[in-house]
Amino acid sequence: MLRVEHIDAGYGDVQVLWDVSFKVEAGEFIVLVGANGAGKSTIMKVISNLIQPTRGAMWFEDQRIDQVPSHHIIDLGIAHVPEGRQLFPEMTVRENLELGSLRSEARGRRKETMEWVMELFPRLRERQKQLAGTMSGGEQQMCAIARGLMSRPKMILFDEPSLGLSPLLTQDIFRLARQIHDEGLTILMVEQNVKQTLAICDRAYVLTNGRIVLEGTGTELLNNEEVKEAFLGI
Repeated sequence: MLRVEHIDAGYGDVQVLWDVSFKVEAGEFIVLVGANGAGKSTIMKVISNLIQPTRGAMWFEDQRIDQVPSHHIIDLGIAHVPEGRQLFPEMTVRENLELGSLRSEARGRRKETMEWVMELFPRLRERQKQLAGTMSGGEQQMCAIARGLMSRPKMILFDEPSLGLSPLLTQDIFRLARQIHDEGLTILMVEQNVKQTLAICDRAYVLTNGRIVLEGTGTELLNNEEVKEAFLGI
């Protein structure tokens, strides 16, 4: 579904990604793990074309996308749930969700999709008239995920969904991510929470200093001595 090949990217004169290549097959749950500053969020911004790569190419369903304007990426079926949620705080929960359904294929199914995400996140049904900026961090993360789902994407990008959440809320977010995947959605997630994400994903790539250094199934990487030493403190 997604192919990323030999991508270099960064910010101005500062290069962050070096020769990054990986793929996501339709229906997979893929995780990119690595320490803070490894370049995980930069990869997500490159896929969404919020940052232009300086080298390399990307394809989504056989269409080259590294030159596609960022505002057209959502129309291709890629939704991005950004780090830090980035909701509209002065708008209600429901208004934030409705903004997620502006994609042409999603507008006609807005009512149906709204009911689906309310079932996934019952708390949002209770809070739908509340200003998004007044909710807790965990509730805001649920709203950000639900807004991404409102676009009826083929693939969804999760950028650090557990950031700033308690361990209990982190478990809830990962459980919901797995449930969404089990319903047929392709997922690409970047996370610092290595142990929990490797336990729920199909395959994973390890990113160090802007380079992919390891890949394998979640189970294989959980049992990898380098991963244990670097990320799990074992």
